[in-house]
Amino acid sequence: MPAARHAFVPRLLPAPAAAHYLGVSETTLRGLGIPRRRLEGKRVYDIADLDLYADSLPYEVEGRPSTCAGRFGRPR
Repeated sequence: MPAARHAFVPRLLPAPAAAHYLGVSETTLRGLGIPRRRLEGKRVYDIADLDLYADSLPYEVEGRPSTCAGRFGRPR
């Protein structure tokens, strides 16, 4: 019998999946200050917190340098 597939994204994600969701490395994810939750001894990220963080990032405007470069540890 094949494994069941879910038609939804889990709300709580472990670090590797949370980092993939945001498009960053796990190391970068841990440095962003996004709160984690505890679930049965595991530390997981709430997708709502990940979305809130992503929504708070500024948009890049043509002709102006990106202001989010400093958030990822790179010089502006």
